[in-house]
Formats: sequence, C-alpha cells, structure tokens
Amino acid sequence: MRYLIQNIQLIQDRKKQEAEILIDQGRIAAMTPPGQMKPLQDAIIIDGQGRYASHGFIDIHTHGGGGHDYMDGTPEAYLGAAKLHASHGTTGLLPTTLAGSREELLATFQVYESVKDQTEGARFLGLHLEGPYLSPAQSGAQDPAYIRKPDPEEYHMLVEACPDIRRWTIAPELEGAFTMAEYLRQHNITPSMGHTDATYDQVVEAVRHGFSHVTHLYSATSTIVRKGGYRFPGVTESAYLLEDLSVEIIADGCHLPAPLLQMVYRFIGPDRTTMVTDSMRGAGMPDGESILGSLAHGQKVWIEEGVAKLMDRSAFAGSVATTDRLVRTMITLAGVPLPVAVDMMTRIPARMVGLDQQYGRLQEGSPADLILFDDSIRIALTMIDGKIVYQA
Repeated sequence: MRYLIQNIQLIQDRKKQEAEILIDQGRIAAMTPPGQMKPLQDAIIIDGQGRYASHGFIDIHTHGGGGHDYMDGTPEAYLGAAKLHASHGTTGLLPTTLAGSREELLATFQVYESVKDQTEGARFLGLHLEGPYLSPAQSGAQDPAYIRKPDPEEYHMLVEACPDIRRWTIAPELEGAFTMAEYLRQHNITPSMGHTDATYDQVVEAVRHGFSHVTHLYSATSTIVRKGGYRFPGVTESAYLLEDLSVEIIADGCHLPAPLLQMVYRFIGPDRTTMVTDSMRGAGMPDGESILGSLAHGQKVWIEEGVAKLMDRSAFAGSVATTDRLVRTMITLAGVPLPVAVDMMTRIPARMVGLDQQYGRLQEGSPADLILFDDSIRIALTMIDGKIVYQA
C-alpha cells in the first residue's frame, strides 16, 4: 500500500522544513519539498493539516502500560502495552524486566520471542534487563528479595537463552560487574549503570570496562557523600564529567523538577541525553491502586498526581508517563526547542543502543515508522512499517 503524506512540517536533524513523504511497501520511498512529488494514481493521500511529522519516538526503558507489565509473561501483556504506547507516539521500545527469579526471566524471554515481530503496536527493538544485579542500598522500587551479585553461570545462560537482549542495567561496584560488562560488549549488549552506589573512581573504572550509559539519572544513582570530612562524588556527578557516558532521564515532570531537567540539558547536553518513560502498567490508566512488576509476584503501588508511588508514599515506584509527555515536558519545563526534544526522543536513543543505522531518522529506504503531531505534542497518527496503528 502507498501513502502520500502532504501538508506537514518535517522535523529531522534538529530542523523544521515543509515536506511531502511517499511511503511504499512499508518504507520511505521519497521525501521532497511540497509540490515536487510526482503524481501517483494509486497512493492514499494523508493531509497532515500543517502538523509536524517525524520518526516515531523510541523508548529504551519501559516496563509496561495500559494495565500490562512485561513481567506478566503473557503475549497479551506485551501486545497490550505496545499498543498503548503506540497511541502516544512510540514506534519502537525496549520491554524492560525487573529484578526477578531466573524462571521469571526465562519465561518472559519466551513470550518476547513469540511476539517480537508483531506490528499492531510499537515495534519491539530488543529487551532491557534492569537487574537483578543491583545495589541493595539503591534498590528503589525493585524487590530486594531478587537482588543479587553477578553470577557468570547465570548471565551466560540468560544471554544464550535470548539473543535479543539489547541493554542490561547493573550496579558497576558489585563484585564481578566489570567482567560481566566485558562479556556483554562481546555480545553487542550495552552495559548500563543503575540502581548503584558507585563512587566516581568506580565509575571511571566501569567506563574503562565497557559501561557507557546511566539508567534514569538521579533515580537510584549515588551522589556526593562525606567520609572523614572528605567529599566523594558518585554516579550522578560522574555523568556530568565523563563524556563517554550517555544518560537517560525520566522527564515526566515528577521524578525530576524543572531545574534538574534544565541542568541535564545545559551541562550534559542533548547529544548525550535521552528521555525514558520507565513506565509501569499504570501508564494510560486511571488513578488508584496498581501493581509494579508481575501480577503474580509484583508489589502494590498507588497512582496519583501523574506518578506511581509506593503504598506508604515514601518514594516513587516508576512512572506512568508516555513518550509524548516526555517531549512536552522537556519543551515546557526545560526550555528545549521542539526539534531538539524530538531528536532526543528519536535518533539519540536509537544511537545509544546501537540501532541508529535502522531507526531514529526518516530517510529513503528506511522503515516507515513515523508520527504526526501538533504544537502540544498531541499525536494524530502513528505509522509503523507503513501501517497505520493509531489515528486520533
């Protein structure tokens, strides 16, 4: 099927320009200025009505949405969450696990393999394992019962069981973490540091062994501590200093206030920063009680004021954000220009997990994964592989 999308402003390479896009057999066939496309008798015309068009948003850290969590380990959970996020402009995502038992991880791997080629919702780009090799002191909403040290026998088995692991969040200060990072690099898996109490010196060494990314900066990442009068910087400060590190932030307007969003944008910069939803099953759902993690083994949380909280409200328990909200927040709270914010939600995350040759930017021959939206980042249309999966 062919589509000709007209009357749009294409956002790409941090620029805006009027354009027309021809889509043929699921791929971008041509992109031209208005009026220069050759007449096509069999193309379905889509009038963009002056909206913006860009590559769809890419979320490299999400646990679910629409009442589903990937740890549920069912096809319905994977497909339901992907469909919810597609309606908010996400065309590609990394389903993310929580710290869990070996059996739970293997079960969700099997489900992923059975559904990974679907296109009814956001495209699955690989898995992100968040744990179980995390710091107990920075467990956050992760269940401490499943947190453990890196076990070569276990992580070798998990990597062999699932060739689609794209990134893995580990606390780099744990015994054996450097060896694990080197092993992951050999298998084209991005080692990311998160839920960590590491010091600056440990982070420097971690980067030398292959760590290149920081999972949800400021959330469960160490900061300055005093020991015997001396101050020791942590992961948070390291992210500003070490240019070999990229970062992700939960830019829902709750996890980080405007000044911190502004600091990350100004001093780490848009080339090293992406936004992630870190969304749990409550994304797209009404306020009230929900469950973080699997239905069988997860913990109860409460959704209110645009975020998920532990039941005693002592801490956040993951977000209920969607990618359109992240872009909107960076524009309104951090003062990021729209074309830059879109780049931080498309090309930048694709590059961070080694997928920028295929995704993150519209070009002739690339998959037609695109969205149409207005000034308020309200999604009008989501297309994946040239197929309309959502239309307002």
